[in-house]
Amino acid sequence: MPEKIAFYFDPLCPWCYLTSKWVHRLVELSVVEVDWRLFSLEVHNTGKTSLEDAAEFRAATALRTAIALRDTVGADSVGRFYAALDARTWDDTEDLRDIEVIRASVAEAGADPAIVDVALADATTWDRVVADHHAVVAEVGAFGVPTIRLDAGKGPAIFGPVIHTVPNDEDAVEMFRHVTWLVRQPMFWEIKRERTESPDLEHSRVRAARRAASEAAAATSN
Repeated sequence: MPEKIAFYFDPLCPWCYLTSKWVHRLVELSVVEVDWRLFSLEVHNTGKTSLEDAAEFRAATALRTAIALRDTVGADSVGRFYAALDARTWDDTEDLRDIEVIRASVAEAGADPAIVDVALADATTWDRVVADHHAVVAEVGAFGVPTIRLDAGKGPAIFGPVIHTVPNDEDAVEMFRHVTWLVRQPMFWEIKRERTESPDLEHSRVRAARRAASEAAAATSN
């Protein structure tokens, strides 16, 4: 039987997107069933939670749209929307803040693009994003994404795994087996090593090239 997990995401994070690709493959392999839940890095990093503050957040419209999708279409649609959106913004270089990019991602997920407007017309969609965020912080001490919680979202949780590319199917299943074993050990807290690779995503490569060009230009001008 597939293991039921909750996966907390924010479309802002390329590392989270890569981990979500691994999780989507585990779904296809019948290893897991996923409840896609929301975490706001911008709320976490700024401490700001008002709707007025959210107007300045890059991911707020996307997260509010995910709430509306969950309400009107169902939980599975949230995962499809997230995959479509980050494919556009990380596998490609489209703008997460562009409402047309969000509408196109909703359509790709099999839902009515007008759901975006429904989400933005209802102020409580942002309240519920914040509620999702605060709940996982309060319950398991979550501090970022990806965060995975076992036992249908009621059990132990862990930040990660953080990967720079998606493993093959055999390794994907083995990694899940080992990760879940560690998460269930009450004495285990953390494993970490220095990241030596950037996310294997087009947007990340473009940003790195721009940064390198900017640094080279600055060095030349000096």
